[in-house]
Amino acid sequence: MVASQDDFRQALFGAERNAQALMAFADDSPVGFALYFYNFSTFLGKRGIYLEDIYVEPEHRGRGIGSALLKRLAGIAKQQNCGRMEWSVLTWNQPSIDFYHRLGAVTLDDWRIFRLQGAPLEQLGKDAR
Repeated sequence: MVASQDDFRQALFGAERNAQALMAFADDSPVGFALYFYNFSTFLGKRGIYLEDIYVEPEHRGRGIGSALLKRLAGIAKQQNCGRMEWSVLTWNQPSIDFYHRLGAVTLDDWRIFRLQGAPLEQLGKDAR
């Protein structure tokens, strides 16, 4: 983790907001969040929601907090006329995979995530105009 509090402050509350977040509370204490942003589907011709991260404190899991966060996010997607919600999950995180499947999410086995960062990103962008 290399992000700072200021990075999150700028992304969530700065002049150019890049992300939004839903917070979950129990007894006025934060216990979870869902961080998301909008993307666009050329297949659907609509924007969608990409769920970058969802987290519930371990001692609060199994109480419906994750489901409530995802339901609220689905409600936002519906209100905003989004065509879909997407997210990634690590292949070893079977409890989360099972949870997502129970909600009706499907695994896209034909798709692979690619990432370009650090030196390769710098190199590729070096001569961009």
